[in-house]
Amino acid sequence: MSKRDKKITRREFLRLATVGAAGAVLAGCGQTATTTPAQEELTTAPTTVPATDATAELTVAPATSEAPKIGSELIGKLEGPEIIRDAAQFPTKFSEAPTLATLVAAGTLPPVEDRLPDPEDLMVIKPLHEIGQYGGTWRRAFTGPADHENGNRIVSMDKILHFDYTGATIMPSLAKDWSVSDDGKTITITLRKGVKWSDGEPLTADDFIFWFEDIYSDPTIVPTPFPEMQINGKPCVMKKVDDLTVAFEFPEPYAFFVYQLAGSTGIGAGFATRGAFQNWGGGYCPAHYLKQFLPKYSSEEEVNKKAKDEGFDDWVAYLKNRYSWALNPEVPTMTPWTTVSPLNTPTWSMTRNPYFWAVDTDGNQLPYIDEITMALAENTEVANLRAIAGEYDIQERHMGLANLPVFLENAEKGNYTIHLDPAFNGSDATLHLGNAYTGDPEIAKWIKNKDFRHALSMGIDRDQLNEALWLGVGTPGSTAPSPDTIYSPGPEWNTKWCTLDVEQANQILDGLGLDKKDGDGYRLRTDNGERLRLEMITAGGQFIPYTKVGEMIREQWKAIGIDVEIKEMERNLAFGMSANDEHQIILWANDGSEMLYLFARHAIPVDPGECHMGMAFAKWYASNGSQGTKPDDPEMLHVFDLYREAFGLDEAGQIENAKEIWKIVVEQQWSIGTVGQSPAFMGLRIVKNNMGNVPERQVNAQHARTPCTSLPVTFFFKS
Repeated sequence: MSKRDKKITRREFLRLATVGAAGAVLAGCGQTATTTPAQEELTTAPTTVPATDATAELTVAPATSEAPKIGSELIGKLEGPEIIRDAAQFPTKFSEAPTLATLVAAGTLPPVEDRLPDPEDLMVIKPLHEIGQYGGTWRRAFTGPADHENGNRIVSMDKILHFDYTGATIMPSLAKDWSVSDDGKTITITLRKGVKWSDGEPLTADDFIFWFEDIYSDPTIVPTPFPEMQINGKPCVMKKVDDLTVAFEFPEPYAFFVYQLAGSTGIGAGFATRGAFQNWGGGYCPAHYLKQFLPKYSSEEEVNKKAKDEGFDDWVAYLKNRYSWALNPEVPTMTPWTTVSPLNTPTWSMTRNPYFWAVDTDGNQLPYIDEITMALAENTEVANLRAIAGEYDIQERHMGLANLPVFLENAEKGNYTIHLDPAFNGSDATLHLGNAYTGDPEIAKWIKNKDFRHALSMGIDRDQLNEALWLGVGTPGSTAPSPDTIYSPGPEWNTKWCTLDVEQANQILDGLGLDKKDGDGYRLRTDNGERLRLEMITAGGQFIPYTKVGEMIREQWKAIGIDVEIKEMERNLAFGMSANDEHQIILWANDGSEMLYLFARHAIPVDPGECHMGMAFAKWYASNGSQGTKPDDPEMLHVFDLYREAFGLDEAGQIENAKEIWKIVVEQQWSIGTVGQSPAFMGLRIVKNNMGNVPERQVNAQHARTPCTSLPVTFFFKS
C-alpha cells in the first residue's frame, strides 16, 4: 500500500486488500509494510467492471512496521494470467494435446476446430509467463468425500462470470458477455456460440431454463430459494431470449446481481461446485443428461425404481448423486478436467475435457496438464508429511502454517518452493454459536445471552493462540474483516469484546447469576446445580488445527470457570449437526466474509446452503418467513433488514449497511473470532520447481475460488 492515504472504491477493493493484507501479515511478521513498484501499480491501475450504481470512496491509512520474522519473504508479487477479450487478437489456427490428437487420428474424436466454440467466441488466455507444454499428471492430496472443494476450486472456470487474478475485476468465463439494463432490473448474459458439454452436446440457453424451471423452481428439489435470487424478498424470473441469451428479470433494481453471478454464491459458483455441494446451484445444468432422472419426463414410479435399483431411497436422492461431477463420472460438465475415479474412492482422478472451450494466445486448446490425481491422505498430518517429502506438485489446501519451519527446512530436498498468500477475513478459527440451538434449554438460554457471549470472548487469550498455532503471523481479534477492506467498520471493531480480560469476564458471569462453582472452580447450572459444560464441535483434518485451537481455549476458559467438551468429528458429520441446529459451538473459519454480500454464510445466518449460527434462522430469512424459525433477537432481525435492503442500494449505501452489520455482529458476538487476516487458511502453497506459469502470489479469497483466478488450465510441467 502506498504510504500516502488512498481513495478507493469497491472495484479497487481486493486490489487494495491484497496489498493491505500483505501489510497486515508483514506487520504481524514484524517487517515494514511497504510496496514494490509492481504492487503500487496494482493498487492504482484502473479496472473494468459491469455497470453499477454510484461509487463510494473512503480513506485507508497505511500499515505499521516492526522487525522481520519468519515467512515475510515468502509473500511475493500478486500476478496472474490475462483474459484476452479483443477478438482481433484471437488465434486462427488451433492445436491440441497429443493424447487427443491420437483419438482424432483414430476417428473417435472430432478435430479440435470442431470441438471448440466459434472462432469469435473463444475464451482466449495469455499465460502468466509463457506458452506451456502438454502432458503430465498434477499430484495432490485430498482428505475424503467431504473434500470436494479440493477439486471444485481448480475447475471453477465453469462459473457464468468470474474475477480476474486480482480478485477485483469481473471477467467473462462460461458466458461470453453480460449487460445490465438502464433500470437495473434485468441482467442479461450472452453465451459462447458453439461451446459444448464434455460429451460433445451443445450448451444453450435451454440448459439454463431447464435448471430454473425443472430444478430450482421445484420445491421437492430446492425447498428453500436462494437469497441471491431475490431482491427485497421478491424473486427473479429467468427467461430465454434466444438460444445463446438468457435474462434474469427482477421486480426491483438489482445491478449487484452481476457480482452474485461472479461470486461464490448459489447462482454464481458454477454447476460443478454446486453439484458437488449437492445444493442444486450453478444457474444451469446438462438438461439432455438429467431429464432421465426427473418424474416430469417419465413418471415418478419409473424414476423411483431407477433410484432404488441403484441403492437410493428415492429419485431426489439419486438425482442429487447424479448431479455431482465429483461423485458421478458420467455427468457432462463444462470444466477443464472431468472426473474419472470419483471422490468417494482412495484416488480422486480427473482427465482433460476434450471439449474444453478455452485456448492460449497461440491457439493451443487448454488445459496443458493431462490429468489430476488426488491421493487420499488419512488426515492433514499425513498430507503435510507427503508434501514435505516433495510428493505433490502444487498443494495449498490442508497445508498447515504451523509446519512452515519444517517446509522451509526441507524445500531444497523436496525440490519445491513455498509461497504465502494472506487472506482478508477476520478469523480463521471462529466459535460459531448455535443461536438456534434448543437441545438443552439451560445451555440455549446462555448462548442467547449477549453478556454471556461477551464473557466467553473475553476469556480467550488470542495472543497465545496466535503465537502457538499461527506462528505469530496472524492478527488476533474479532470476526470483522481487515481494516484495509471497504466494508470494515473501523479498526476498533477488530478488537472490541475480543481482547483478554479475565477479571471483567468473571464479573459478568457472576452478575448473570452464575456465581456458584464446584470444587474444581467450574460454574454451576442454574437449573439443576450440576456443572455448566458447553460442547464445542471441531472438524478434524482441515486447514486449521481446529481441535488444538479448541483445546487451548478450553484451558483458557478455566480461568473464567467455564468448562467445555471438545468433540472432533469428520467434516460432513460436524456440518450435518450444524445444519440441524444440534450444535452449541462449532469451530470453523469466517472465510469469504470480507465480501459480505457475496459470501455472508460465515458472518450472519442468512444462507441455507450453509449456516453455523442458526440454520432455522437462515431458512426463515431466505424463505421470507415461510420456513424455519424467526429469531427472537431484535438485533438479528435488524441485521436481516440491513442485509436485504443493501442489494437495492447504490454502492455507497451498500458500504454503509455493511459497516453497520459488522458493528452489530461484533457487538452481539453471535460468533466469536480468534485469529485471522493470515495465510493459514489455504494460503500456504507448496509448488514443485518444475511447474510453470504459477504466480508468486495469488488472491486468497472465497469469491476468487482460490486457486481458480490463477487459471490452473495454464499451469504446466517444464521439460
